[in-house]
Amino acid sequence: MTPSNRLKELGLELPPVPAPAGSYVPATRTGPLVFTAGQLPFSGGELHRTGKVGDAVTPDEAKECARLCALNALAAAAERSGGLDNLRDVVKVTGFVASAPGFNGQPGVLNGASELLGEVFGEAGLHARSAVGVTELPLDAPVEVEIIVSLDPPT
Repeated sequence: MTPSNRLKELGLELPPVPAPAGSYVPATRTGPLVFTAGQLPFSGGELHRTGKVGDAVTPDEAKECARLCALNALAAAAERSGGLDNLRDVVKVTGFVASAPGFNGQPGVLNGASELLGEVFGEAGLHARSAVGVTELPLDAPVEVEIIVSLDPPT
């Protein structure tokens, strides 16, 4: 089953890729790899949540934000590569969690992104990952995620 079919089965669709808010592109390609810029948990053009995880945002809410970030990252990667079904393997996920003092559950938050990628790509969604706690993120977002994916070889 293709990634786009799996996405439909999950009741999801790729959102539009927003225009960059600075001097960068949403995704770039080099050789067989696509690298995305950090993606925030936008849904319907607005941030899903704001604030620090472990304070204004619960770990479960942040996990849902990480899932949205991953969906937005897939949209950027798909746009750069000519479609979701051109993506072959998720290579690496890096996630940043705006953390209240004492919060150290960043890996659990990033499971939201990792689980979505596994649901969409199956075994090809298994990846290396970094989960980093930070004091601030753009727009007071609780989570930011970037991904690296490989492309199907040309036919």
